[in-house]
Formats: sequence, structure tokens, C-alpha cells
Amino acid sequence: MLKWLIRRRLAAFEREYDYDAGYGRDILDADLRAALAFNKLNAMADYRRDIPADAVTAAALVATMAEDCGPCTQLVVTKAERGGVPAALIRAVIAGDERQMTDAARLAFRFARATLAHDPAADAWRAEIEARWGRRALISLAFAIAAGRLYPTVKYAMGHGKSCQRLRVGGVVTPVLRAAA
Repeated sequence: MLKWLIRRRLAAFEREYDYDAGYGRDILDADLRAALAFNKLNAMADYRRDIPADAVTAAALVATMAEDCGPCTQLVVTKAERGGVPAALIRAVIAGDERQMTDAARLAFRFARATLAHDPAADAWRAEIEARWGRRALISLAFAIAAGRLYPTVKYAMGHGKSCQRLRVGGVVTPVLRAAA
């Protein structure tokens, strides 16, 4: 019964976001406990406290693009658009064009890139984030960065990460600048 319910939720998610969650079905088919454990990660991925949407979107995109060249990144884009983040800002983050980002997005973008690179510059960005928005905002960004890498990594490890695609942002096809971390 529980597997049936999870399958229905996966199917609804796929329809809502035009996203192939086949790797989730593979996990479910192999082990219900693994699927339940994986599902718990959604709470971490969705945690947002005291942080502007443009900032968390920038961090999530930087992290996801470091691991993915298509469907997972498109999912982050779609969720951001539905959350009210302007398409121009999303395109700026995808292109790495800091001049077109808001101050909040630029700070999160720089922090995410430095974090992924284990660059000591992350310390200064972290301090600025905490001073500006507080500790919960920093946790929100940390979780967005971790989740941005986690899902594509699991997907690729399960053998489902073989497709790249151009992103659609605000109805416009947007070239992807895949950043190596």
C-alpha cells in the first residue's frame, strides 16, 4: 500500500514538473526503506528560513549545475520561476553574469561557488551572509547547496543521468554554463 502511494506521488511530481523521476522508482522498487530515507531529504532540500528567494535560487543553481547539465537544473529553474524569481535573474545565474544579479543573488552565488571549491574566500561570504540575514539563512543556503549536488549525484549513480538539455527560462531556451566545482 505504501509503495502504491509513493508511486502515485512520484507520478504526480513528474506530471507537475515535466521531470523523469525514474531513479526514484528504481530506489522504491529495490527497497522501500531506501525510498523512505531518500524522501526524508526533501525536508532538507525545501528548508528556507530568513533568506530571499533570489539568493537561495542562486546557490541552488550553482550547486546543481556543478553536477548536472539538464533535467535537475531545469527542475530548479522551474521551481524558482513558480516561486516568483524573475527569469532575467535565473538567466544571469546560469550565465554566471554577476552584473545582472541582485546583491542577494550575487552574494549567494559567490558563496556557493567558493563553498563547492573549498575556497577560503567562502569564510568572508559566510560572515556577510550571517551578518545580513542570520544563521538560519546560512543553514538554508548550506542545505540548498547540498541538495543541489545530492539529487543529481544519486540520479547519476543510479544510471539515470545520461541526458543533457538546454534550459527553458521564462519560455526562452537558455544556454547552460556548466560549472565545474
